[in-house]
Amino acid sequence: MAEKNFKKGEVIFKQNTIGDSLYQIIDGSVGIYVNYGKPDEYMLTELNNGQYFGEMAVIEAYPRSASAVALKDVKVQEISADDVSEYFKSEPDKILDIMKHLTGRLRGLTDDYLEVCATIKSIVPGEDTSKRSASLLDKIKKFANIYGRTKDVSKIESVESKRKINKVAHSEGYAGTVEKFKKGTILFKAGEVGDCMYDIHYGKVGIFTDYGTDKEKCIAELHSDEFFGEMGMIDNIKRSATAVILDEGTVIETIYMKDIEKLFKENPPKIEMILAHISYRLRKLTNEYTDACKIVFDVYNAEANGSVGADLKQQVDGYQSHLY
Repeated sequence: MAEKNFKKGEVIFKQNTIGDSLYQIIDGSVGIYVNYGKPDEYMLTELNNGQYFGEMAVIEAYPRSASAVALKDVKVQEISADDVSEYFKSEPDKILDIMKHLTGRLRGLTDDYLEVCATIKSIVPGEDTSKRSASLLDKIKKFANIYGRTKDVSKIESVESKRKINKVAHSEGYAGTVEKFKKGTILFKAGEVGDCMYDIHYGKVGIFTDYGTDKEKCIAELHSDEFFGEMGMIDNIKRSATAVILDEGTVIETIYMKDIEKLFKENPPKIEMILAHISYRLRKLTNEYTDACKIVFDVYNAEANGSVGADLKQQVDGYQSHLY
């Protein structure tokens, strides 16, 4: 661990390089860019005092997906991959800080993804654009522009995260509250405020929208050695869906925020797996967001060129059906 200073305009790390450190800003601001220094350069976000960056490359051992540049003179604390465990041991509250940082990014990206999905639902390719509202036209341009600037950023399939999440059985080592549940038990309902996350030691859990109604839909089936519900634990936000036990005798570990420091002390691999799980979710959603932006990009360009064909209409129809 070391403090480092960078001058305004200095590149802290470059896109596509191998990352072996994460950073926390002590003073100053940092811009996160794709295609930095190129004609299609695009700043994804600006980070300020106390915020972290570069952590996903350390958690998952992947090349950097963007460049980090000092927007003004900046001082950072650099934590190498080899020092992360020692860093957490000396300052265990930082585990929660990084979890909050990752889930904050996940929450923001979820909002962006829902917005682009709503935009796609409203698009009829090739229709008279004068019939579209100004707000819809603005959103189409916005998401087409985002994809146009970021389309050359390689997708990263989070295989390494999956390995970390599943490298040992989640039932091994220290665990807090572990319970066995009957089939059909509702763990939590959509709309309830969460205060914990869950780890499946054995069995199966279904995640449902509109549970108990004629519109009920199982959007995911989760199995042994999978986590879920971390957004509720970290942010105390309302659950977006209902979780229901699907197998008789399913064994679940419930993890509360107050358990994290003890869990790290007694079972460090579990914390590493939780971080990898959140990072995996973030990378997976990033790929889904990019795919959605591409749909808008393709429609925007086809309409501009007067080349909206049957294939594109079918592609949009298929995506819209997937969203409902």
